[in-house]
Amino acid sequence: MSLEEKGPVAVSLASETKQVLEDYGIRLNRRLGQNYLIDDFKRKKILNFANLTFSDTVLEIGPGIGTLTIPMANQAGKVVAIEQDPRIARILENRVQEAGLKNVEIIEADALKVDFPFFNKIVSNLPYQISSPITFKFLEYDFDMAVLMYQKEFAQRMNAPVGSKHYSRLSVMMHFKARVELLDKVSSQSFIPPPKVDSAVVKMIPLNEVEVDDFFASVCRAIFQHRRKKTLKALRESFHEIDNFEKEKIKDILRELSCVMENDILDERVFKLSPEDILSISIALKEILRNKCAI
Repeated sequence: MSLEEKGPVAVSLASETKQVLEDYGIRLNRRLGQNYLIDDFKRKKILNFANLTFSDTVLEIGPGIGTLTIPMANQAGKVVAIEQDPRIARILENRVQEAGLKNVEIIEADALKVDFPFFNKIVSNLPYQISSPITFKFLEYDFDMAVLMYQKEFAQRMNAPVGSKHYSRLSVMMHFKARVELLDKVSSQSFIPPPKVDSAVVKMIPLNEVEVDDFFASVCRAIFQHRRKKTLKALRESFHEIDNFEKEKIKDILRELSCVMENDILDERVFKLSPEDILSISIALKEILRNKCAI
């Protein structure tokens, strides 16, 4: 893509965004994740990735002044936009009315604390500080697909391969909960104010093949605090993430776990364990604790 192809369009959205903010006397708060997309070429790509039709109801978290909201409302049956900042929500309401749109529902609330109404797709430039909790909240709902903007490093961790530098407990949890595809990278210069990191656009499709619970999440959290250590040692040093037992009881539990696990999994370093390996450890450990009436 040439600069001539991209430049004038991107400047148009940038000018529009800056003018709206100036008209309403708004100064964006980077701490609250208020980084607005000003690259129209990237905006069009996001909308194309979402493949919207008038049968779609789209959930948007952190809509801001409507950079995605307004064009989405022209392509979808309905857009549900959840905005926490009351000043920004008023601007969005005004802009939606000015555009003559009747299919946008604006909810002024903290997206982490409110129940979502019906939706079948999600399209959002997410506030990066809530990336993890909002993603797992999405996955509590039944929907078709999501197109989401994340910090690039977070996106890389979502589907990192076993043994890679980005492989983490997020990678393991997402392995069972969703199919994740990195669609596009977005420079920090595509936003105002520019964040300190680059971003990435991700497609996420929920999976329901294997059910994982809070106990599995606690095992992941425990061992990945020591991702380069052997798994048994990682469990011993962070067992408090699973439950608060006395040291001697933890030794007994892990000794029993060592007896029932096969293929020397517990001797493997954490970052080399497959998600299936970690699931098998979790299942065995949960059974041991259940037998001891500990959980």
